[in-house]
Amino acid sequence: MSFKNQVAIVTGGTRGIGKGITEAFLNAGAKVIATYASNEAKANEFYESLGELRKNLTLKRFDVSSSKECHDFFESISKDFEQIHILVNNSGVRQDNILASMSEEQWDTVLDINLKGTFNMSKLAVLHMMGHRYGRIVNISSVGGKLGLSGQANYAASKAGQIALSKSLSKEVAKRKITINN
Repeated sequence: MSFKNQVAIVTGGTRGIGKGITEAFLNAGAKVIATYASNEAKANEFYESLGELRKNLTLKRFDVSSSKECHDFFESISKDFEQIHILVNNSGVRQDNILASMSEEQWDTVLDINLKGTFNMSKLAVLHMMGHRYGRIVNISSVGGKLGLSGQANYAASKAGQIALSKSLSKEVAKRKITINN
């Protein structure tokens, strides 16, 4: 599979699953903008580990749960990249606790990053992609969003929301050759 001449954004793209997604796109010839929220040391360590591949990697630090920071991110990258072909919404957190003991902060943090972050990034990506009449958005969800998992009501709710968002958004943008999958 070749992604030569394509630009991909991978949120949470410097650690865990996101790191693997970023590496796969780079190996397939894409230019990748990998985002991260806080661990600059790990992001730089990942960048340095890529050797020659790093020439096609751009790192950007911001919070996907902030609509302003997402807007600023898209404004910034539009100066360097004419077209964004792919968005992978991979940013996510878990703060497990049984619902009776879960704090409002634990609920809000997980929903804000996992679901609101997907909304923020997808909205701005769709606006960009509609102008080019092409785009691919992949939302990294979880089986927890379909089954529910003990101690993860906040996480399961956020992932179920991602699944529903993907289904609704796919119907809105299909005519513009933009696909949404999870």
